[in-house]
Amino acid sequence: MRRIEIYDTTLRDGAQSEDVSFSVEDKLLITKKLDDLGVHFIEGGWPGANPKDVLFFQEMRKVSLKSARLVAFGSTRKSRNKVSDDPNIQALLHAGTEIVTLFGKTWDLHVFDALGITLKKNLDIISDSVSYLKEKGIRVFYDAEHFFDGYLARPEYAVKTLETAQAAGAECLVLCDTNGGMMPWQVREILTVIRKTFRGPLGIHTHNDSEMAVANALTAVECGIEQVQGTVNGFGERCGNANLCSILPNLKLKMNINCISDEQLKHLFDVSRFVSEIANLPHNKHQAYVGEAAFAHKGGIHVHAVRKKAETYEHIVPGKVGNRQRVLISDYGGRSNLLEKAREYKINLTADHPRLDEILANLKDLEHRGFQFEGAEGSFELVMKKALGRHKRFFKLVGFRVIVEKRQESEDSLAEATIMVEVNGQVEHTAAIGSGPVNALDNALRKALEKFYPVLSDVKLLDYKVRVLSAGAGTESKVRVLIESGDGETTWGTVGVSENIIEASWQALVDSIEYKLLGRQS
Repeated sequence: MRRIEIYDTTLRDGAQSEDVSFSVEDKLLITKKLDDLGVHFIEGGWPGANPKDVLFFQEMRKVSLKSARLVAFGSTRKSRNKVSDDPNIQALLHAGTEIVTLFGKTWDLHVFDALGITLKKNLDIISDSVSYLKEKGIRVFYDAEHFFDGYLARPEYAVKTLETAQAAGAECLVLCDTNGGMMPWQVREILTVIRKTFRGPLGIHTHNDSEMAVANALTAVECGIEQVQGTVNGFGERCGNANLCSILPNLKLKMNINCISDEQLKHLFDVSRFVSEIANLPHNKHQAYVGEAAFAHKGGIHVHAVRKKAETYEHIVPGKVGNRQRVLISDYGGRSNLLEKAREYKINLTADHPRLDEILANLKDLEHRGFQFEGAEGSFELVMKKALGRHKRFFKLVGFRVIVEKRQESEDSLAEATIMVEVNGQVEHTAAIGSGPVNALDNALRKALEKFYPVLSDVKLLDYKVRVLSAGAGTESKVRVLIESGDGETTWGTVGVSENIIEASWQALVDSIEYKLLGRQS
């Protein structure tokens, strides 16, 4: 089986994505996950660019990687500097890595307009930089920046830059679509020529500005390249880089190319979510292979089919990438959806159950009123259990009051909630403050109930979303509140709908608590 080496640049190129900023601790955690995933090279950063990357490489000297090789990234020397005196080159040496990736200019536009030097001077810079590092015992990968644009503009010069880097000792020539504008057929045409000229290892580094980064990377693999560069979740400058969460399963499962093991591929879903969490970004649920919706089925016909044979609407077995099949509950679904969800909830509901049609009708009515259960399966499980007589009320609301007060224009508002609940005939009256009215209500409810149900101390509100359903009504509009809760082991979603945002939030909060308590009694 043909082997392709995977080069991850999440910690450098991915960190250049808008809204992403990794601390040194973040980068150390991600490095361990990438090593476990089985990537061959981990580009740790640019040690000459900022103190954080310098510190990261210092910390990595204390870390033993199982299989991956750590790589430092940087530019060729400045045109005005001798290579031995260039700060960037010296920073790369001090990073202490066995491998360095150097990028240099390929496109004559950049040589003239960005560097302001001659084409010959640029070749000297490439040669000096690569050969100097090689003399110091460093393995060098050479990133030919803007290679494809440079080749289209002046092919003989673009090829000359590669020849210069290779002659100076670069062991892998990485062809970069830095602007992300190439089409797969352009990549194929150019690489067909380059592959005939260069017999040594070639790599591919693509950006996603034309939504072609993954397609271009896979096309390059078809053309015989040996190294693929990309980032987890496609994080990167502008529109991002080639997404390794798509490339890895495509190589393994579609192209039958060895890159990581089958067991390592099963960690892909977890790695994808982990990197999103560390980046403090919502995980893209519609992402191929590793999105939560990648194997989610909503239409009744689809669900009916996948219950019989999963491959009717699934192109791979979800577990191969660590994902799972999901059946969504909505008014687009039918009896098959309900039966599948009942099986998932371990509820004894059969196709001939007398309450099945009643539950389905109730679902459609609730969604007509604005409820949505695709992201609130906790609430829907409660709907099913109520219909089947398997629900229990754990407390009764006597009343609550929420006050929002702003004492001075320059100060933040204050929120306080007072609540009275009854549990087994005993009334509990308490109050709590919060960063907003819903947070205060959540705190007060939890404070009142934890006396009776200590397990609720583990429950945390993880996410809170509000959607205006009837925007034309202005501030009288009906809103839908979706809440995600968790207890450190699992997460669940609940929903509430009302013209009053506090009432909608209350509904979702109550469902969240009842779901947790009911689950402990199952």
